[in-house]
Amino acid sequence: MTTTCTSLSNNCINYKTTLFASSKPLLTSFSVSYTKTQITKTVNCSLQSHSILNLPTQPPSVSPSFNKKWNLLQKAASIALDTVETNLTPKSLPKTIDPDVQIAGNYAPVPEQPVKHSLPVTGKIPEHIQGVYLRNGANPLFEPNSGHHLFDGDGMIYAVKFEHGLVSYSCRFTETQRLVQERAIGKTIFPKAIGELHGHLGIMRLLLFYVRSFCGLVDRSQGTGVANAGLVYFNNRLLAMSEDDLPYHVRVTPSGDLKTAGRYDFDEQLDTSMIAHPKLDPVTGEMFSLSYDVTRKPYLKYFRFSRDGAKSKDVAIELEKPTVVHDFAITENFVVIPDQQVVFKLAEMIMGGSPVVYDKKKVSRFGILNKYDSDGSGIKWVEVPDCFCFHLWNAWEESETGEVVVIGSCMTPADSIFNECNEKLRSVLSEIRLNLKTGKSTRRAIISSENDVNLEAGMVNKNFLGRKTKYAYLAMAEPWPKVLGFAKVDLFTGETQKFTYGDSKYGGEPLFLPSSKRKEDEDSGSILAFVHDEKTWESELQIVNAKTLELEATVKLPTRVPYGFHGTFVTANDLATQA
Repeated sequence: MTTTCTSLSNNCINYKTTLFASSKPLLTSFSVSYTKTQITKTVNCSLQSHSILNLPTQPPSVSPSFNKKWNLLQKAASIALDTVETNLTPKSLPKTIDPDVQIAGNYAPVPEQPVKHSLPVTGKIPEHIQGVYLRNGANPLFEPNSGHHLFDGDGMIYAVKFEHGLVSYSCRFTETQRLVQERAIGKTIFPKAIGELHGHLGIMRLLLFYVRSFCGLVDRSQGTGVANAGLVYFNNRLLAMSEDDLPYHVRVTPSGDLKTAGRYDFDEQLDTSMIAHPKLDPVTGEMFSLSYDVTRKPYLKYFRFSRDGAKSKDVAIELEKPTVVHDFAITENFVVIPDQQVVFKLAEMIMGGSPVVYDKKKVSRFGILNKYDSDGSGIKWVEVPDCFCFHLWNAWEESETGEVVVIGSCMTPADSIFNECNEKLRSVLSEIRLNLKTGKSTRRAIISSENDVNLEAGMVNKNFLGRKTKYAYLAMAEPWPKVLGFAKVDLFTGETQKFTYGDSKYGGEPLFLPSSKRKEDEDSGSILAFVHDEKTWESELQIVNAKTLELEATVKLPTRVPYGFHGTFVTANDLATQA
């Protein structure tokens, strides 16, 4: 049996028949095994490659799946609601939410891995690498009920700890309230924000979820987020984030293992969700962030934290429509807030569509607000037509021209991450100049067209965030959405040096770890990246000299590491002062 879909490559394994083939009931504890077996059923898709997992499936929805604490009425209600849910499976799914596509190959989930010490190392690890490299990712615990987007999986953190030349590895789920409840019940129960909330079936799933909540079968008061996107170390705490909830505090143990301390509200100061890309000012030590709401005004709020964790009051940013704001930027004096053409329009679900919409009539713009303003009245909006930047890499002020310079990757089609389309996705590294005097903008591609590649994840030297930087290290997302290596880009000249992970090897976001704080040594340091070999089905951590782009060391990892999202590095000194 072969299933086909729009593809950039081939030889994907059918997700449902391979990963969830077991008919045995799933225990409340999580158990996964994987073996290298000969696979005969394939699906051609853009995420490609072989799956070696055999996850035990959750029981059919009509079979009882209970929390031991439920009473008889709750168990009866659960059976009835599960029976209704079995009739909500769509006949077909677009590839953007088809599990056969979205969690195929090395996007497939893996089990937790307790700490493995003394990992094999080829080459020499630079002496400045002391601490732990952590990367977040979406790793679904249970088989999806129906639609599933790559962003929908449960949060899992992959950790590599370096201590005087010795290296260890572990990976653990972030114990969100959502995951804890679903594990206790033995199946997925919370609606998937992107994969399931489409059209009439999405409305029905929301209604079922609220009925379950009313019956006490699920508790949504403690958050519904997955904490699978960003990681930040701030005020002695490692925080795992996704923009649908509060952050989660995760501790790194002395052995290199990970333990979730709990949902973190900054000592009762934060009562709203927080986007996955807060910004740390390297000079003041403050953290800046946004929070958006899709149902009520203000749709967007800005706030900051002092270096010791004291939160400012919320600043309402007035928007006409709720907008997808995944990232923003800071400069020395300002925050730069995008208001772009991808918006939330929940009414589209009533018409049978997606609640995430590309609004062609809207003009994209960027708001410039003083970091320390107590309200949003002073924000200056500058239009940047037909611009959608999912990520912004840096921004700074040009005092002589009165401009704020923003470095970001402009993506077209703007909503292609969320909605199916036939147009090939492009992500162009761009310089956007916002003139505060004239209210006008200019935009240019930084890399020449003959050298251009999709650049969609990465960073600049964090010691100079918000100030003028020369270099950016960004993932080459080729063939989209896989990453064949990274590019070191001179942001002024467009000169581009490329590093590829190797034949049949793909990886993720490159993390730049500086070895010096001097401005003249901006590119002194190392690039760390998880890499997976799709021929041998083995994973490794590559360490590359950021100045010369020479491979300095490779750490062989004990288990497969799926392609994931964003990461951070916590130094040994910071680990010693964890809260």
